[in-house]
Amino acid sequence: MILKIIRFILCTILLALVGLVGTIVSALRPFNPSNVYVMSYMVRLGTYILGIEVDLRNIDKLKDNHPGLYVSNHQHNIDVFISCHVLPDRTVSLGKKSLKWIPLFGQFYWLSGNVMIDRKNTRSAMGTMDEVRKAINENNTSIWMMPEGTRSHGRGVLPFKKGAFFTAIAAQVPISPICISSYDAGLDFGKWKSGKVIVDVLDPIPTKGLTKSDVRELCNKTRNLIKAKVEELDNELS
Repeated sequence: MILKIIRFILCTILLALVGLVGTIVSALRPFNPSNVYVMSYMVRLGTYILGIEVDLRNIDKLKDNHPGLYVSNHQHNIDVFISCHVLPDRTVSLGKKSLKWIPLFGQFYWLSGNVMIDRKNTRSAMGTMDEVRKAINENNTSIWMMPEGTRSHGRGVLPFKKGAFFTAIAAQVPISPICISSYDAGLDFGKWKSGKVIVDVLDPIPTKGLTKSDVRELCNKTRNLIKAKVEELDNELS
């Protein structure tokens, strides 16, 4: 228990340092989508602090789908440490507008070019989705989204919201499913080596020629693929 507490304190300090350094870097070149990639090397130190072994599989498939839309399952606050091991250059994420007010880290998140969305305002959210489409098509930027919209905390892959899939179809870019094994399947932060997490990237799902009427089917297909793969990875770890 003491080791676990120390680890989370150190991770909090790490994120504060990332926020400070990242804000300085991003202030020198504001809203540059490569800022996130530069700082990802520092963020991924969190996995070493937590004693997590990260097994990366098929991550080149992300680079082959650039610019594109990357979709992953969403489990815990430590997602940020895991995802930074996979993140390609010129990739930003979609996050809640409220993140901007987190001291240091929030300012970095905003200045580094991530897309902020107000989920309580439907009209604003749809406008943000159009910004995402332009970022992909016009700015050579990939977008990483977690369509569950909330952390699952061991409840499996939750239902997906449709915003990401409207965006993919509007931009006519493939969706790359990113599958992260469940943290509750074997991580114990009270041990020096807390366990292993597998990140597996599936083949891109094409959206060329799809329309808004295909959103529901595309959403369900993507979720089913991620859910099945996560279950497979969990079985492998157990």
